Amino acid sequence: MYSSRVFRGCRALMAAAKAGTRASAPTASAAATKPRILSRPNGIMKAVAVSPALRKFLGVPEVSRTDAVKKIWEYIKLNNLQVSLSLSLNPSDHIDATISLLPNPANKREILCDGKLKTIFDGKDKVGFLEISRLLSCHFVKTN
Repeated sequence: MYSSRVFRGCRALMAAAKAGTRASAPTASAAATKPRILSRPNGIMKAVAVSPALRKFLGVPEVSRTDAVKKIWEYIKLNNLQVSLSLSLNPSDHIDATISLLPNPANKREILCDGKLKTIFDGKDKVGFLEISRLLSCHFVKTN
């Protein structure tokens, strides 16, 4: 039944494996006859109440953290708020440089906040994409 290749010839392991297959067979059939209980979402998938500012932005009184982040990213992409800083120096290599905010598909690490995003991101003009989760955490009402 079990080859010595699997257990490298160890008779104790082969005997334990044979005994384990007989014992596990009835439990597998018993588990198949039990009805499956649908679990409720928990953790970041659980819908929780949100602050008034986030409620106004999303339009719903409670939402899961993952759905909130998805909706914010949809808004950012829809309004083309992802930009990268590009620094262009003058040809004469003077110290004065012009900094422009241009959309750059290669490096979209910063998000320019418009009026709606400023209300949920503490009035910041620019937010890094890694900051979004941290800035949103204060908008979820903690319940015990």
